[in-house]
Amino acid sequence: MKPLNETRCELGEGAFWHPERAEFFWFDIIGRKLHSLAHTWAFDEMVSAAGWLDASRLLVASEIRLFVLDLDTGAQHSLCPLEADQIGNRSNDGRADPQGGFWIGTMGKQAARGAGAIWRWWRGELRCLYPGLSIPNAICFAPDGRSACFTDTVTRRVMRVGLDASGWPKGTPECWLDLNADGLNPDGAVIDTDGNMWLAQWGAARVACYAPDGALLQTVAVPAAHASCPAFGGPDLRSLYCTTARQGLNQPGPLDGATFMAPAPARGQAEHRVLLDDGT
Repeated sequence: MKPLNETRCELGEGAFWHPERAEFFWFDIIGRKLHSLAHTWAFDEMVSAAGWLDASRLLVASEIRLFVLDLDTGAQHSLCPLEADQIGNRSNDGRADPQGGFWIGTMGKQAARGAGAIWRWWRGELRCLYPGLSIPNAICFAPDGRSACFTDTVTRRVMRVGLDASGWPKGTPECWLDLNADGLNPDGAVIDTDGNMWLAQWGAARVACYAPDGALLQTVAVPAAHASCPAFGGPDLRSLYCTTARQGLNQPGPLDGATFMAPAPARGQAEHRVLLDDGT
């Protein structure tokens, strides 16, 4: 993988390809910035993930709220608070689901045990799905929209849960992938059109690809220790991107915190559009 540009993030996250703009975006949570190759947006609060609404607007998750960002003007419009009363928390990994919802994890700024949760926004409602998590990550969805995956990184287990027709979880999440024996830390993830998961592994300098049955298929080396969030992009969705972080490294190298890209041996799903409360 090769770095996209000279930008280095303290904590890269929220990588995604906007299908209508044909543009790649990523966040620096600690730096309070949203990046693309053409522009950088700076914020007064930590921001971590987004879903697209249309060609010019994103739904963005921050440490205190969900808001709509106009990419062309920079204007912001708040939708709802997100744990705004918990000043020690911030948002983390998030992704839009096939039904038009948006899942977002929260966590303590110092990664306090059990301080976070996973929430879902769908057509005007923000509902807490899974409380008591420490570092929620790996939020991603099967191509048929019938299941979701997520992890609490400290458990080293990726969970899978079924979804109903509206995208709400049904049943109890079950462990789909246990990485404890390998000592690997699951971070961000995305699922390709074949149903394989591409999982960034914090501290392992790689993105690992797992089959639907959990078998390891291949790995892609990332030239930075803390791989954090992968995404597919490019006009044919056959480019694999991955953010990384400098956070937690005593002596970061020149590529730590860079965002990388390489041709992918798979085709990604297009990022799903988030629906607002009126269904648009």
